[in-house]
Amino acid sequence: MNLSNKKLKKYLYIFIILARSLNTLAAQKLMMLTSHLGELFALLTAVFWTTTSLSFQQATRRAGSLSVNVLRLIIAFFIYAVISYFSRGLFLPFDATSHQWIWMSISGLVGFVFGDYFLFKSYELISARISMLLMSLSAPIAAYLGWFILGETMNLLSLVAMFITIFGIMMVITEKKKLDDEKLGIKNKKIQFSFSPKGMLFAFLGAMGQALGLVLSKYGMGDYNVFAATQIRIIAGTFGFIILISLIKRWPKVKQAATDSISMKFIVLGSIFGPFLGVYASLLAVKYTTVGIASTIMAIIPVLIIPPAILLYKEKVTIKEIIGAFIALGGIVLFFIK
Repeated sequence: MNLSNKKLKKYLYIFIILARSLNTLAAQKLMMLTSHLGELFALLTAVFWTTTSLSFQQATRRAGSLSVNVLRLIIAFFIYAVISYFSRGLFLPFDATSHQWIWMSISGLVGFVFGDYFLFKSYELISARISMLLMSLSAPIAAYLGWFILGETMNLLSLVAMFITIFGIMMVITEKKKLDDEKLGIKNKKIQFSFSPKGMLFAFLGAMGQALGLVLSKYGMGDYNVFAATQIRIIAGTFGFIILISLIKRWPKVKQAATDSISMKFIVLGSIFGPFLGVYASLLAVKYTTVGIASTIMAIIPVLIIPPAILLYKEKVTIKEIIGAFIALGGIVLFFIK
């Protein structure tokens, strides 16, 4: 009996030590995760934006960029209003200061109305995969703007990293045309694009809008509630598109899109993962880390989007295009090495 008690105490002692070790390890892991909250939110943002870009590509090609933009922001507006009421007791962010309202509104107009208008226009001409690749330029653009406007630091490798990023992008956007010319026996030393130059220009303008909108968000948000700050951006973006559509008299097109069940399915899906989860996670990212680091992690979308582009949309992606996407990503990562 005494022997059994000794064994029981021994096993109990071992169990307690093991439990304490696991508890210490869990606490260390939790502390590590907590210290990298910004990076984790940036990674989540990349996943969300990959989903939303594929959804909005399908919706835009059926309903047009303006219709998709205004409908997804209206949906996001109501989602934010309901959640804000239950989480903060306010339908709208009335507790924000005038500084926060002004700068977050400007951020919403720049990011949503300017940036996303051109991004969605690019979906009409080129695939979401190529649009997102060009949108990866928003990371170095955001870093430069963060340095210029917010006084954030930059390193001396910036120009080299920018060159590598552009080189990777050029590998992708010129690859198919080069292959086609080689098959036809055409020797052409001029740079010829495989995709619509107009579509790529629109995607680049979208990158500019996203980068500036992100920097303005960080300046305007300060210590204010991230969810409410995002809500202000969405309100500004919604009213911006409402005014634009009213001026150019495109409401019949919007009505047509709203009654198309297939378009609305993609718009609702994109609205949940884009203006709601994606934008909210991106602001959490820049709140807990620098604009540059957050933008770098968010820039992995061109790599994340390759598998669904092949599997779901049957795009023909060459090995060189995949390598180019990884080179562009490597350039962006190098851009932020301390």
